[in-house]
Amino acid sequence: MLNILRDEIHRNAIEHGWWDEERSFGDILSLCHSELSEALEEHRNGHLPTEVYFSNEEKPEGIPVELADCIIRVLDYCGHEGIDIAQAVITKHEFNKTRPYRHGGKKL
Repeated sequence: MLNILRDEIHRNAIEHGWWDEERSFGDILSLCHSELSEALEEHRNGHLPTEVYFSNEEKPEGIPVELADCIIRVLDYCGHEGIDIAQAVITKHEFNKTRPYRHGGKKL
């Protein structure tokens, strides 16, 4: 299912000209980061994590929308590179289930 969504998102990005010129991996990561920064700004502006609202142009806004934008950018890149992101998520999740409680000594 995730790879089907990946393919649809990538096809839409191609159709809208986002791959007319090659972008570097750094550019892609920066675009993902900018979407996460926009989610942080929504939070700083007092919006709830589940709140979706619409701008004057009827564009959806809010934390969930900015997180979705980041996911869309990741899936688009995966489509461009032919990454089996569904399998990568499953592989990493299965590994994470074997890790000890709060592994690595990281603090909150």
